Amino acid sequence: MTAKVIVVDIPCQSITGDTMKECRFIAASGMLGVGICEDSLKKALELEPHFVACDAGTTDAGPFALGMGISAFPREAIRRDLAVILRNTRPRKIPVLIGSVGTGGADVHVDWFLEIAAQVAKDEQLDLKVAAIRSEQSKDFLVDQLEQGRIRALDPAPPLSGDVIRRSTRIVAMMGAEPLQAALKEGVDLIVAGRCSDPALFAAMPILMGLPHGLSWHAGKVVECGQSVCEKPGPGVVVGYIRPDEVVIQPMGPGLRCTTQSVAAHSLYENANPFHFVEASGALDLTETTYEQLDDTSVRIRGSAFRPAKQYTVKLEGAELVGYQSILIGGIRDPFILGEFDTWLGRVQARVHASVERVFGRSLEVLGARIDYHVYGRDGVMGPLEPQRERVPHEVGIVVEATAPDQATATGLVQLTRQPLLHQPTSKWKGSITGFACLHNPSHIERGAVYKFNLNHVVLPETPHSLFRTTIHQFEGARHATV
Repeated sequence: MTAKVIVVDIPCQSITGDTMKECRFIAASGMLGVGICEDSLKKALELEPHFVACDAGTTDAGPFALGMGISAFPREAIRRDLAVILRNTRPRKIPVLIGSVGTGGADVHVDWFLEIAAQVAKDEQLDLKVAAIRSEQSKDFLVDQLEQGRIRALDPAPPLSGDVIRRSTRIVAMMGAEPLQAALKEGVDLIVAGRCSDPALFAAMPILMGLPHGLSWHAGKVVECGQSVCEKPGPGVVVGYIRPDEVVIQPMGPGLRCTTQSVAAHSLYENANPFHFVEASGALDLTETTYEQLDDTSVRIRGSAFRPAKQYTVKLEGAELVGYQSILIGGIRDPFILGEFDTWLGRVQARVHASVERVFGRSLEVLGARIDYHVYGRDGVMGPLEPQRERVPHEVGIVVEATAPDQATATGLVQLTRQPLLHQPTSKWKGSITGFACLHNPSHIERGAVYKFNLNHVVLPETPHSLFRTTIHQFEGARHATV
């Protein structure tokens, strides 16, 4: 198995000389790593699609993936899903696009995913031409862009400065369709993209084929989460047909069914505006869109438009270290404690704060630390928004969370909470009590480094390609297979 690396930065042109009448594609799954239904994929491939695509990343999982450089899914799950896709697409010479690899889409994630692709090529005895598109940004470059006024805040956005950029662990740019189109023109079997717009994975090729931008982007929008566009998600795949005047969305899998309501609903998914969805190159406009039930499982979309942006923008995502965390988990079922829980917990917290100052010689604020108490069974999910907060539960679970600039301090802080939680008395008891049961032994768990997102901004690039770096790799699995 060998790998050759060639840097490419090529302009986008039509992938064929003439406008195509139809582009067929398969959305293999809503997220690489959750499982691919191979039987449904094989059935869909009989339709001779032009490409197969699948998203592999999200900010929904939180900032840890970008901050720590790891994936939300185990390597084995990614390898299994990628193998299912490639063993079925490569013999048919159907290109595969995977976006936002490794959950965070940073360079470390791209490298990790390339290792998996090389292993799949070896295991499945496949020769693969792979385009890797990296989207991680240089901090020096971004500081320069900020000073030039080429970075703009979205709403809402935290304050941005050069210091914020430099203390970020990683910052990625979200690519649009153009870097994907450039890679497709290289005739690759697999595109491994860093941070990427989900709909761009599906819009890139049909736009290259000369099909309408609005319908292409809308198709990508409704299938980006795979079978979630269906009335009831389940195992299977989703097939899309993009034509000059319509898109048809057709699920394939046991019991899968798309309805006008389910497709329209997913068109609104994660949208601030129900009619406009912003991408790097412009905005999808659904003002005149119609949805029609074609048969029991398929839906036709018409009238979707795309409004090109006056200024091309690329969204930035960054993560920075918040500190280190240790937690303690336990539960309370004592009805006397639960009957006066707020008062009881307030006394626990007061004892803990006194212990912190006595042991560390400083307050939590001076330490740059905090201790949070999450009470599950009362308001652990909703917090102050919980409408039934005054109801006395029969039991609660408490997660104590200590966050500090270093792990040792975080652990020391959470250890100081155990004794007050165990033995804080109530007004209904005389003498010593033990009313808190720890779930683990030892009671504390060190969570390690924790991160936060620190950017919600866009940068104004020189070209749609200028923030991204593409390399071509050759994995020669079949040529070195043992006979």
